[in-house]
Amino acid sequence: MRSMLFAAFALAVPLAVISPPAAAQQEADPALASALADSRRDEDRARDAHRHPAETLTFFQVRPGMTVVDYMPAGGWYSRILIPYLGEQGTYIALNPELHPEMTGYWDTYRGTAEKFPAEARGWVGDVGAKVIGTNTDDALDALAGTADRFLIFREIHNMRRFGWLHDSLVTARLLLKDDGLLGVVQHRAKPDAPASYTLGDNGYLREQDVIAIFAAYGFELVAKSEVNANPNDPANWEGGVWTLPPAYRGAPEGSPRRAELDAIGESDRMTLLFRKRP
Repeated sequence: MRSMLFAAFALAVPLAVISPPAAAQQEADPALASALADSRRDEDRARDAHRHPAETLTFFQVRPGMTVVDYMPAGGWYSRILIPYLGEQGTYIALNPELHPEMTGYWDTYRGTAEKFPAEARGWVGDVGAKVIGTNTDDALDALAGTADRFLIFREIHNMRRFGWLHDSLVTARLLLKDDGLLGVVQHRAKPDAPASYTLGDNGYLREQDVIAIFAAYGFELVAKSEVNANPNDPANWEGGVWTLPPAYRGAPEGSPRRAELDAIGESDRMTLLFRKRP
């Protein structure tokens, strides 16, 4: 992909900070409630307490009929919500990065998204809901340029950094988003004073101020942040990275006292940020 550089911009509007109670008090969306109730696995619903999908999608201002890009949807946790919720007038775009040739095995499922993903998604949710498109960042994307209302990135920015996908992925986000499009981020959050050696991606945690600066450099203006996915019980300094915590439980066998301790902490502390594409 042709290299492009974007200048960083200062915030032009007052920043809105939404607390969890405020987010929860927003008007309920019957279509979203229906999507959360249908086409989902029990193990997906079990994680709602940590991922707060209703509050998160409301904060990102996702609405039925929109065109929404879901970056690296993997096993489809959010696909099972978004595709029914966007409805027949909406479009869901699964976007995966260009993979290095040496990334094989598990990573092979991320190749050829255009051919693989739509059929896979229909196996999850049936024939209801939005039109489903699959693509990779190295595919021809001109037909999708300027069509997306929202571009969503759930817990993948650390992978963008450590695997070299950051530049092409954020350039693609600018290409696909409409001029007034919004980009939503949920990401494992390091402490503000965490050392750079811990926050380069390999541990899963990133500093919030670094994420904001990265997106500013690519022409995205931070317009709001929410604490709906915060977890103050997470010290965010695990030797084994974020994968120490549920659901990975690195080094904690099932039934062990250690696993019970990790369950009491819960999943990671997460930033939830909303950006606007700048000209």
